[in-house]
Amino acid sequence: MRPLIVIGNWKLNGSLASNESWVKAVCKGMEQGMPAGRMFALCAPFPYLSQCEQLIKECSLAFLSLGAQDVSAHNSGAFTGEVSAAMLKELGCKYVIVGHSERRQMHQETDELVSAKALQALDAGLTPIICVGESADERNSGRETEVVCGQIARQVSVLQDRLADCLIAYEPIWAIGTGKVASAQVAQDMHKAIRLQLAEFNEDVASHVGILYGGSVKPDNAVELFAMPDIDGGLIGGASLNPQDFLAICQA
Repeated sequence: MRPLIVIGNWKLNGSLASNESWVKAVCKGMEQGMPAGRMFALCAPFPYLSQCEQLIKECSLAFLSLGAQDVSAHNSGAFTGEVSAAMLKELGCKYVIVGHSERRQMHQETDELVSAKALQALDAGLTPIICVGESADERNSGRETEVVCGQIARQVSVLQDRLADCLIAYEPIWAIGTGKVASAQVAQDMHKAIRLQLAEFNEDVASHVGILYGGSVKPDNAVELFAMPDIDGGLIGGASLNPQDFLAICQA
């Protein structure tokens, strides 16, 4: 059975003081009890990974891990400003986000680059969280399933069986940071389509890979979303900045 996984993505937010307060509050809340069989992580900005790794280590909670928000497609060399998967592993990361819609839109990241980053993460022993999703125009024109399943197919063509060691995050671009949320059924329909797309390649991969939902997940909609059979948790953006909201989502 696939575990339910909730991962917070702070994006370009945080400070030494607020990070410490957040981690301590979340650890305290989780120590009071979390549903069994769940896993949680925080994806912090690069400069704060060491601090957050130490704070999480002090919690001694086996189900709370650290992640990064991006990784280089290269393992070393003359790539100023890049951060390798091996560096992230050394800093204590377990997860790394690749292909977030903000990276795709603002930095023109392609599916091919996302695959290369995912391979680097896998080779370093990290779990890549591969983001896919459609724009408002693509959904309004009825092409949402075609677009997302096309993104999945391009990952399958490169990663093959190694997708079983990845997570996939479905993030409808029109719902990220907008307050708009895909209904639980709309989200479930796309998650099911993704799993069926994976099953065409390998049914074992399809049954094991975790598919998370991202897009304005909040405490008041998390319960319904996570109850869906093909939704295996969430990649939480804005709501993850508030430790009490994040805890409520983790409890959902």
